[in-house]
Amino acid sequence: QVQVVESGGGLVQAGGSLRLSCTASGLILDDYAVGWFRQAPGKEREAVSSIKWSGHASYYADTVKGRFTISRDSAKNTLYLQMNSLKPEDTGIYYCAAGNLFSPDPRTTDFDYWGQGTQVTVSS
Repeated sequence: QVQVVESGGGLVQAGGSLRLSCTASGLILDDYAVGWFRQAPGKEREAVSSIKWSGHASYYADTVKGRFTISRDSAKNTLYLQMNSLKPEDTGIYYCAAGNLFSPDPRTTDFDYWGQGTQVTVSS
């Protein structure tokens, strides 16, 4: 049974940092394209960042470029999202997802496995 679990969310002041982690059981993240999505209240879920299993291609939303960094630790089967210079508009539930194909314009339909999400709240 596949299980994807996010952690690392919390409450932080604007300008602060958080690192999200995503661990998976029942699948090897290296075999998939993996990514982070977020959903703010009243808004649709949007792609934040994703990475191809080879690590040779990545995607960042324009709103997070230069502030967020996606990375993976194959030995730990764990995906990370380092978030720096956080802004109130980064607030939302952050989801980790894995899918079979990397897309330069990732959509939720590209991903088959999802975690339950972790809340990130950035106060002004």
